[in-house]
Amino acid sequence: MAKKLNDTLKTIETYKTVNPHYGDLLDILEEILIKREAYKKEDHPDVFTVDEALISQKMQGGLPLVDLVEGKFDLTGPKEYFLSLLAIAEKRAPGETHELVEKLEEGTLQFEDMIRDISEGVVLDEESDEEDLEAEAAEAPDDLEAADAEEEDETFDLVELFLEESLRPDLEKVAEKYGDLVAKMGWSEGYCPICGREPKIGELREEEGRRWLFCHQCGYEWSFVRIKCPFCGNEEQQTLAFFTIEGDERYRVDVCNECKRYIKIIDFRETKQEANLDVEDIATLHLDMLAYEEGYN
Repeated sequence: MAKKLNDTLKTIETYKTVNPHYGDLLDILEEILIKREAYKKEDHPDVFTVDEALISQKMQGGLPLVDLVEGKFDLTGPKEYFLSLLAIAEKRAPGETHELVEKLEEGTLQFEDMIRDISEGVVLDEESDEEDLEAEAAEAPDDLEAADAEEEDETFDLVELFLEESLRPDLEKVAEKYGDLVAKMGWSEGYCPICGREPKIGELREEEGRRWLFCHQCGYEWSFVRIKCPFCGNEEQQTLAFFTIEGDERYRVDVCNECKRYIKIIDFRETKQEANLDVEDIATLHLDMLAYEEGYN
C-alpha cells in the first residue's frame, strides 16, 4: 500500500509541473491521500456492515450494498477523520474553518446531519448563515466583503469534499470485501453498486476498450456498456456522443444529448499507464469546463 501511495504522490508531482494552475488542488489531494492512508492504518471498528444474505437480492433489485441516506451508522471514526481533514482547510480559510469546528464542538451543527445532506445532494449553505453574512456585508468595505466571500466559498467547497472523503476509507473496506462478489453477480446500473453514488470519471481498459466507471466515494470500479448513458440509461446511439481535445486523445468526454449530462473517460491503453482516477479527475478539470461550455452538466 505504501508503494501505491508513493507512486500516486509521484504522479501528482508530475502533474503539478505539467499543469501548475491545478497546483493548489493537487496539493490538497496530496494531503488527503496521506491522511487517508494514516487513518486506514489505525484500528477502527467497521462503520458499514452488509447483510450478506441480502446481497444477491440487492444486486438483482438495483440496490447498492450501503444506503448512505436511510442507513443508521456510528460515524465516530469518520467524524474524527473529518476533523483531521479540516486542518487542510484551516491553512487556506482559517476564520470559516475555526467557526465550523466550534459549531461541531458546541453541538449546534451535527456531523451526522451534514453527512445525510451531502448524501442526499443538498448544498451545504444554511439560510441563517446567508442572512448573517448579508448583514455583515452591508456594513463592510467592498474589499473586505470580497475577501470574506472568497474565503467562505472556498471553505464550503472544501467542507463538501472532506465530508465525502470522511466516509471513503470505511466504504473502501466494503468495496474491497465485496467487490469481487458484486462483479461476479453482475451490475448493470450507472450508479455505484457499493454506495449508490454517481460516477464523475471512468476509463477504457483491455484491448476491446471496455468502459469502467469509477466511484469517488468508495473507490470502486465497475464495468459498464459503452453505448449507454450511465445517468438516464439512454441507449440511442444517435443521441450519444463524445469529444476529445485535439492532440491528446487519451482523454475524452462521453455526453448524452437526452439528459445533457457527461462523464470524463481516460484511455491509457496505448501508453500502458496505470490511471489513478482520483488524480485524473483533478488533472482533467479543463474537460469539465469544456463540457459546461457545451451545455452539459
